[in-house]
Amino acid sequence: MAPSIPEIHATLARASGRKLAQLLSEFEGDERAGVQAICASAQARLKAQRAEASRLRRIYKLEDELRAQGVSLIAGLDEVGRGCLAGPVTAAAVILPPAPRIDGLDDSKRLLPERREQIAAVILDVALASCVAHVQADEIDAIGMTAAIKKAMTHALDGCGLAPGSVLVDGLPVHVHPSEKAIVQGDSKVAAIAAASVIAKVERDALMRSVAEDYPGWGFDVHKGYSTAEHLAAIREMGVTPLHRRSFAPCADDPTLF
Repeated sequence: MAPSIPEIHATLARASGRKLAQLLSEFEGDERAGVQAICASAQARLKAQRAEASRLRRIYKLEDELRAQGVSLIAGLDEVGRGCLAGPVTAAAVILPPAPRIDGLDDSKRLLPERREQIAAVILDVALASCVAHVQADEIDAIGMTAAIKKAMTHALDGCGLAPGSVLVDGLPVHVHPSEKAIVQGDSKVAAIAAASVIAKVERDALMRSVAEDYPGWGFDVHKGYSTAEHLAAIREMGVTPLHRRSFAPCADDPTLF
């Protein structure tokens, strides 16, 4: 007796990868309309799984190549908060193992907040090492953004407690390691850098949500210090706080001290 439509649905729902493809080849000949609809849905899921597997192969490719050359520890570095009017610039360093691959790992900007939180938890669980470092607004004002990013990245890398053989940095060179390689848009091209972008974003967002309680009315929990219309309106109405970067317009033009 042929399996019922609910049984086929349950069987396909539990399967993935090669097993799903094998089951589809068995069930797609079933002419029942319900089975055909279930198979079409499963086929779309299989296609998405294969696309994700292909994307993961691409973003892990550089690290795989470095390991094939004998480099066992590879650190990814990224920062967040460079363009904010308030709050720190935050850097993260992450050293990933060759396996497992992290499903959904991507540039933090491409992930919705809830998904970013989920992936951050997986990164912290599987990473060989990770560390986050902040440079606060007053120090950014004192030393400038370029130096602040370098300082944050240096502290994050040192905080990992391991000696990587290669350091992969998003964007332009920062000169934090002799074997540094800078990769433009690395947060979407390289797994370790993507992981660093996610960890840095999640940590900085959490910090800005926490300080929002100390400065009600500025909306730091919503805009996280970025230059939104609401944030600019709050500055015009209430002035700046110690979290604001006085070297950044319009904060530099505001005479109000908190």
